[in-house]
Amino acid sequence: MQTSKGFADKVYFLPITPFFVERVIEKEKPDAIALSFGGQTALNCGLKLGKKGVFRKHGIAVLGTPVKSIELTEDRALFNRALRKIGVDVPKSIAAASAREAVEAARKIGYPVMVRAGFALGGSGSGIVKAEPELLELAGKAFKSVPQLLVEECLYGWKEVEYEVVRDAFDNCITVCNMENFDPLGIHTGESIVVAPSQTLDNHEYHKLRELSIKVIRHLGIVGECNIQFALSPHNDECRVIEVNARLSRSSALASKATGYPLAFVAAKLGLGYSLLDIQNSITRVTKACFEPALDYVVVKMPRWDMQKFRNVSTRIGSEMKSVGEVMAIGKTFEEAMQKAIRMLQIGMYGLVGNKVIFEKLAHEVRHPTDQRVFAIVQAIERRVSLDKIYNASKVDRWFLQRIKNVVGTKKEIASHSIETLPADLLLHAKMQGFSDKQISMLLGLDSELKVREKRKSAGIRPFVKQIDTLAAEYPAKTNYLYLTYNASEHDVDFASGNAVIVLGSGAYRIGSSVEFDYCCVGAAKAAKRTGRESIMLNYNPETVSTDYDECDKLYFDELSFETVADIYELEKPKGLIVSMGGQTPNSLALKLWNLGYTVLGTSPESIDRAEDRHKFSSLCDSLGIPQPEWSELSTLQNAEKFAEKAGYPVLVRPSYVLSGQAMSVAFDSKGLAEYIGKAAHLSKEYPVVVSKFVLNAREIELDAVAQDGEIIESAVVEHVENAGVHSGDATMVLPPQKIYLETMRRIDSAGRQVAKALRISGPFNMQFLAKGNEIMVIECNLRASRSMPFVSKVMGVDFIETASRVILGEKVKPSGKSFMGLGHVGVKAPQFSFSRLRGADPVSGVEMASTGEVGCIGPDFEDAFLKALLSTGYAIPEKGVLLSLTGDANRQKLLDEAREISGSGLDIYATEHTAQFLSEKGVAAKKVFKIHEKKSPNVMELFQGGKVDLAIIVADQFMQMATDPKYDVRRAAVDYNVPLITNLQIAKVFLSAISGKKLGGLEIKAWNEYVK
Repeated sequence: MQTSKGFADKVYFLPITPFFVERVIEKEKPDAIALSFGGQTALNCGLKLGKKGVFRKHGIAVLGTPVKSIELTEDRALFNRALRKIGVDVPKSIAAASAREAVEAARKIGYPVMVRAGFALGGSGSGIVKAEPELLELAGKAFKSVPQLLVEECLYGWKEVEYEVVRDAFDNCITVCNMENFDPLGIHTGESIVVAPSQTLDNHEYHKLRELSIKVIRHLGIVGECNIQFALSPHNDECRVIEVNARLSRSSALASKATGYPLAFVAAKLGLGYSLLDIQNSITRVTKACFEPALDYVVVKMPRWDMQKFRNVSTRIGSEMKSVGEVMAIGKTFEEAMQKAIRMLQIGMYGLVGNKVIFEKLAHEVRHPTDQRVFAIVQAIERRVSLDKIYNASKVDRWFLQRIKNVVGTKKEIASHSIETLPADLLLHAKMQGFSDKQISMLLGLDSELKVREKRKSAGIRPFVKQIDTLAAEYPAKTNYLYLTYNASEHDVDFASGNAVIVLGSGAYRIGSSVEFDYCCVGAAKAAKRTGRESIMLNYNPETVSTDYDECDKLYFDELSFETVADIYELEKPKGLIVSMGGQTPNSLALKLWNLGYTVLGTSPESIDRAEDRHKFSSLCDSLGIPQPEWSELSTLQNAEKFAEKAGYPVLVRPSYVLSGQAMSVAFDSKGLAEYIGKAAHLSKEYPVVVSKFVLNAREIELDAVAQDGEIIESAVVEHVENAGVHSGDATMVLPPQKIYLETMRRIDSAGRQVAKALRISGPFNMQFLAKGNEIMVIECNLRASRSMPFVSKVMGVDFIETASRVILGEKVKPSGKSFMGLGHVGVKAPQFSFSRLRGADPVSGVEMASTGEVGCIGPDFEDAFLKALLSTGYAIPEKGVLLSLTGDANRQKLLDEAREISGSGLDIYATEHTAQFLSEKGVAAKKVFKIHEKKSPNVMELFQGGKVDLAIIVADQFMQMATDPKYDVRRAAVDYNVPLITNLQIAKVFLSAISGKKLGGLEIKAWNEYVK
């Protein structure tokens, strides 16, 4: 949303690096700069610019917290020194600038030690270390990306408590929110379940930490908003300050949504020189921003992990952040909010209880935290393990354990009944503890939640709508920020409009669903308001713009489940639901809601089902004569094997109604086919699995479009840089296409128009194609907004989401008349991966999505835009050397010209045995190095550890099994030692060509409005 029209006077789609920011400063000549709103990336960039003297040179003021104060919080040695000056305890610690210094520090402090990286994002490079060899390994990797490590006493098992603090330039200071980690210290707060307000602190502890927060923030001179983290002993009130983030953070976003206090807005005002006494509380519209919020409800934040998508990854969680996103649940009790939060994760869990998960090594799971530990704790309680024993193993406070035990007790009571004998008071008690209808139906052995819904409604058991007002009803609130609870007796709002439209949001950020769908949901809500409807948003992600209460007329911060959507629908009685903007989550609800009589706006849910159901869509394409890879619906493994033998391996296994290619796999033999079919069938027994011929060496192309009554009114054809076999979410995309024949585009357009007409599409849709020569084959069609639609909208200057929303709302919309082929510029969208945080994960892309985000850049030509996009994701133009390790002479031949170019540019080329031999035969100088497992010198590991290369191109057989892939160790080592890694041949060719033909200083610096008039 922040790069959308109207959010800023000028937007630059450029990397956040000192080089590019300085170029923008030189061009725009700003008066001031804000460093604390863009996370660690922006903060580190600002610090580098400050040290270079860029701000002083251009006469730029730094808004809010001064650079000196930021350095105090980021440099661990300076930070500890500053706090000791005012008598505030910090963990015993020693700063180290080398592995040797780190070892000496650990010897002085004594093992185990906590190692923290300075200037790092998400705890990168940190961890608990128990012995010197482990420390040397961690330090060796960490120092490749950070300049400093702090070695400190290990306080694992202490409580971790956070305070969000606001201070103005006049030294007025308040704490906005205090939050308590469910998990003990030693687990990154982004990895921990977080509860607000704190539940286990007594009044003395709460106020002691509050006073310390204010004392520290005043001493550090912070202006604006910040976060301070404490370690609190579980045995007494002894505490330590762990760190201060002198910027808006994930915790800030959570605190804003948890309290309704708009921290970013207030911080921006304070940075501009306002005081807390000048700013109005936008919730009450009576009090000022200097009032500290009070909560009459409980908030639970839970992280969302996607580690099951990665081969060989460690599921242990600790001080390095691995989670992709988070959810926030609101309830009147911890139990209610906790159970809601678990369901919001959408990982197949129904709450604290009722889940089909069994731990074979239960004691180990409780003691050693993973992404599933809370369910191990539940299982331990169900097996009658004492709370003291669970506490000693997990260090999760007994208060939380007792609340979980309460839910386990209610589960047992429910399971002892049938639907006929279930007492109404027990049903109400369960709903007050956060049990869902689906959860209760499973405990009763029912096949549908509708029977429970019918029973509770007939008993008068319905949820109540409550407001978040920031001041626990001390003052009248005008807020539209709402949630559902069964722990109430009346509603806080009226439901009389009759002209509302409910937009279903996208839920937690996860692989396959991120900010792009938030952009779409906000666009739909704004379109509804502009067309005179009351816009209602339902979502539960604290990190999104869609859950800002001022983006819509009513915000329901609650579950995206059938039960909750139906409850809100029946209360609000809207014109209808918009399900096509939030990605797969709301799309999957469309047919069930429609079948039960709820109005779904735009494309019919029956048409959505015909596109989502692999069998139905393939049958449709056959009837329309649209080519597609040979396919068959799975009924038995034997039938699938017969099909694969007839069509020829490899084949693609594809379940229906899934996000980001989940459980999609390429099978190269019968053994792989059996394994993947079992995985896909287990994932979704309700929907069919299709097996289709996998086409090798094909190009992948997408059509993003908006249709009205079956006629396309806006469209764009987007080309993938990588060959087919890389999930569209992991692919690098270019618009307009660079290497597609006109006839190919004509055929794609024709197929899109046929499908739009056959399904009578009214709204957004996306189709994916394979192309070989001029022959095209359709892969799939999604009758919803796609991940690429925001990118297409920005590059073309045509808001596809605005157009689609107006169509869905029933307006007659005229086409813009703008062609994607007539653009005078090029846009490139590149994936952002997080392999460095996923220990052991193989850093390669395949048919199941692995990227955690994306970037988009614009340039005058493809190579300009491509290079800026890759630099935005963390790549750098190599200055030392390049490692080449390529499987097969065909791959080596394809990269030969580029290897010659970089060899001539003065870069050292290192290559593994066969690649070095090939290059030597072709007259390209390359230094031979041995692979890691060969245990000979010179070795690839020595290159990485010695910092001799700053780019590794390692291309293996993309579909080779992990167990037989000799390049896995090399790929993993490149990531661990912070060496930029490319594993795709097409990306390698374009990147090497781009750095040979483009200089950093020659890349175009233009604002978005200069490209899109």
